[in-house]
Amino acid sequence: MAAKEPLVITAKDEMRKWSRKMRSQGKSIGLVPTMGYLHQGHLSLIQEAHKHSHLIVVSIYVNPGQFSPSEDLSTYPSDLHGDMLKLKSVPGGVDVVFCPKNLYDYNNDSDEKQKNKNGNENLGAGGGDGNGVVSCVEEKGSVHETWVRVERLEKGLCGKSRPVFFRGVATIVTKLFHIVEPDVAVFGKKDYQQWRIIQRMVRDLDFAIEIVGSEITRDSDGLALSSRNVHLSPEERQKALSISRSLSKAKAAAKEGQVKCRELKDSAILTITQAGGRIDYAEIVDQENLKSVEEIKGPVVFCIAAWFGKVRLIDNMEIDI
Repeated sequence: MAAKEPLVITAKDEMRKWSRKMRSQGKSIGLVPTMGYLHQGHLSLIQEAHKHSHLIVVSIYVNPGQFSPSEDLSTYPSDLHGDMLKLKSVPGGVDVVFCPKNLYDYNNDSDEKQKNKNGNENLGAGGGDGNGVVSCVEEKGSVHETWVRVERLEKGLCGKSRPVFFRGVATIVTKLFHIVEPDVAVFGKKDYQQWRIIQRMVRDLDFAIEIVGSEITRDSDGLALSSRNVHLSPEERQKALSISRSLSKAKAAAKEGQVKCRELKDSAILTITQAGGRIDYAEIVDQENLKSVEEIKGPVVFCIAAWFGKVRLIDNMEIDI
């Protein structure tokens, strides 16, 4: 059977027109948002989306709105040709690949752009999160100034060290939802906080979209798949296995009655630091509200972010005893 050739769309209006035509024919649409450099984890999201919808749209867009100027936007890996080959290999295929060039470029705002260029209204200097922290969108003087925030859920975990990240994620996902108009959207649980934030945003803003969380895909040795793994040296990759191993150890200990979170976290931190990692955070939080807990009494998730070399990795494991 020949591989399915997806339709490639780059324009917002064309994407919206396609979606509305398909929905007028009674077809449901599933969206899998990605930043490209696809791996088996992304492909598993597409397979999950097939369970919930007739047609599949995969977006490929590296979103500058979720990167601060000091982060790795310029080095984020990209391989559109390789991505297309992988998408053709997915059972059931993909119907549309939506890969816009710049979702913060507004062609009818030429006057505003000129003002910004002349320094009369420099959004880059006065924007950000209220504390002077800006994203790459604002740093480049974009006229974009509307942001979506899920205020409480974005504060902990990754939000502590990446203060513009979830504002950028919520905003770009909102834009994609308005452009693609899907019935279902699938997000990986590896970015656990992101998944919960999108769920809450959809609930609070009454999007008529089902949000599906798909389980983490791991290599055979346990490392959670990530596009950033390509930047790990062989030695760093081996050391990074300490993250998943410490999470598995904590889950096993909790099942055996060790429910004091401080002890579980200390053990994981020790394991990772002894392997050469640098901890960003190690937190055990309630699965729904992401509040830190001191003792496991219900469903929790153990979330870890750690640096190995110049690569920041995240992972988590749900614990329900």
